[in-house]
Amino acid sequence: MFIDNVELTISSGKGGAGCVSFRREKFVPKGGPDGGDGGDGGDVYFIVDNNTHTLSHFKGKKHLKAKNGQMGMGRKKHGKKGEDLIIKVPPGTQVIDKVTGEVLLDLVNHGEKVLFLKGGKGGLGNWHFKSATNQKPTYAQPGLEGKTREVRLELKLIADVGLVGFPNVGKSTLISTVSNASPEIANYEFTTLTPKLGIVRVGDFDSFVMADIPGIIEGASEGRGLGLEFLRHIERTEFLLFMLDIANYRTLEDQYRELKKELKNFSSKLAERSFAIAFSRVDALSKEEAKEKIENFLKEFDLTSKEVENNYGFLDEYPYFLQDIDEYDPKKPFFAVPISAVANINIKPLMFALNDIVKKLKRQKNEENSD
Repeated sequence: MFIDNVELTISSGKGGAGCVSFRREKFVPKGGPDGGDGGDGGDVYFIVDNNTHTLSHFKGKKHLKAKNGQMGMGRKKHGKKGEDLIIKVPPGTQVIDKVTGEVLLDLVNHGEKVLFLKGGKGGLGNWHFKSATNQKPTYAQPGLEGKTREVRLELKLIADVGLVGFPNVGKSTLISTVSNASPEIANYEFTTLTPKLGIVRVGDFDSFVMADIPGIIEGASEGRGLGLEFLRHIERTEFLLFMLDIANYRTLEDQYRELKKELKNFSSKLAERSFAIAFSRVDALSKEEAKEKIENFLKEFDLTSKEVENNYGFLDEYPYFLQDIDEYDPKKPFFAVPISAVANINIKPLMFALNDIVKKLKRQKNEENSD
């Protein structure tokens, strides 16, 4: 089961109470107070674990709590600190305040460990309160209560390339062809019920992560279909690949406009992501039909067929649009090309082109962060 949104109450441990005790030893008259301090309550940590892919291990859990500190003992013995609560979450998890909606933590990097709630401090034992006027203090501090927060955990998958398209346009077939992912594939809508991540290896040293997102339908941003549940997963992707089905009853233009509209309704920032377009299932039509549909699409959006030299090996038998990687305009698609994962049309060139743009975007991001 894929669970990407859970609500939890999380508490740190209460501090242990200080001890009221008096020294009692043979041959030691008037021993005096020796009550030890209570142990601190356990802290709560979040840790990012690459081996965890969903939030399903929180299913059925409502309240997670660190252990309380133990009370102090005689002979000034300190109570044991409460055991910390370590909460493992997959990369891409956000911890959000349930009441205010504030993002408290944004957990991205594997191995990242963040203190979320500090445990309550242990109480002082009675020996701390001895004074000239109070030789036999019978008071010790109680431990302080731990802290409690009501939170919502949201998982937003991290990928370099997110596939965006209507149901049954070939996204699952593409990701299964180019990566190590094994999504369910069938000739009906919504076979992909959960997002799938696949590592696309390009040569011996280069690779990028591609996410197959469940198909978007009209009105997805308003809650229709499966799209709304998973649109959030595209938010973290550096680059979007629009999959437009050239053999669909919808025109290429209508598919593109509707997808852009749903993305913009969900997040204006998401709609401004760098992108490319793949016309899928080109093998389902004759070359003449496919050429006509692609040419009409390119003309309508003022895209010039074969704008720059083709260094990736896209087939010349079909029209396509390609930008120069060094002078890339993010307001236009980096490329708009026909593909077929089944017939292996333009798949290798697609992988190389996506790899180049992902590397370029990462370099730009690193330069911005270093500034």
